[in-house]
Amino acid sequence: MSKKFMYLNRKAPYGTVYALESLEVVLIGAAFEQDVSLAFIGDGVYQLTKGQNTDGIGMKNFSPTYSALGDYDVNKIYVEKESLEERGLTLDDLQHLVWEDEDEDWAEKDSIRLVSRAELADVLDDQDVVLSF
Repeated sequence: MSKKFMYLNRKAPYGTVYALESLEVVLIGAAFEQDVSLAFIGDGVYQLTKGQNTDGIGMKNFSPTYSALGDYDVNKIYVEKESLEERGLTLDDLQHLVWEDEDEDWAEKDSIRLVSRAELADVLDDQDVVLSF
């Protein structure tokens, strides 16, 4: 049985390398068929917001890459409800991330799971490895 890997994203998408590094490691792990989950808490929720524009900061906008996660069978993406609320955001402010369920005739399903802080603690407790970025 494969180990469960959780990538905990806590930082804003730009200004540090953490968000991009996390995304790259997730894609590599998924390519090697690891059981990969992502969680977004604190300023990490900004990584999934729609319409990111990096023109003014001279960094490449990597946010469209999140839409490829479903192609790598990464479909357990947890967003902490309280972190969104504390930043005046809702689920509608985030990218619509989906995956295709081959068991249901390739039906598109949502990848993002909105969870409370307590629910996320339970999810984290169930992981074999938690990597914090």
